[in-house]
Amino acid sequence: MASLVLWAARRTDGTGMRFGYARGQGAMVFGLGFVCVTETIGMSVLLRNWPAVHLVVLVLDVYTVLFVVGLHAAAVVHPHLLTADALRVRGGVRLDLRIPLDAIRSVRRDTRYLHDRTATAELDVPVGSQTSVTVELAEPVAHFTLLGRRREVRVVRFHADDAGDLVRQLVAARELTRA
Repeated sequence: MASLVLWAARRTDGTGMRFGYARGQGAMVFGLGFVCVTETIGMSVLLRNWPAVHLVVLVLDVYTVLFVVGLHAAAVVHPHLLTADALRVRGGVRLDLRIPLDAIRSVRRDTRYLHDRTATAELDVPVGSQTSVTVELAEPVAHFTLLGRRREVRVVRFHADDAGDLVRQLVAARELTRA
């Protein structure tokens, strides 16, 4: 819900060069939101003769609509960030992986639609089942899952709306840190 407040205030979280990834999920979120609103209206009609049940279902439905919009808002206000010393790969509020620039071996634009779920040293952060940037690391970086489990990753794949610009800026930032 905090992301909704930031989105309404037209603010983003974090400092550095921002690279969005929310455009790829916009249509899906709009469709899901439409279905939730339609379901809210349908349940209101069906439960109009039971006011107590109608109120409970209405509160749950409104919360669901806010939650769906909040998921999209989280993607908008938590973009990927490129700072002077690190790349922060983000996935809404559920993922914030900091990759030091000197730990990056290579970076390339690489559009993929299928991802191997069994690869242990790889982290995929798809948007709409698609990734567009692949970062290979010279040394493993610790990634903590949503429940706190530690996992070492050597390859990170994620989506960016303007993947070409992100790759160019990341290559330039790496050259600056080397010099």
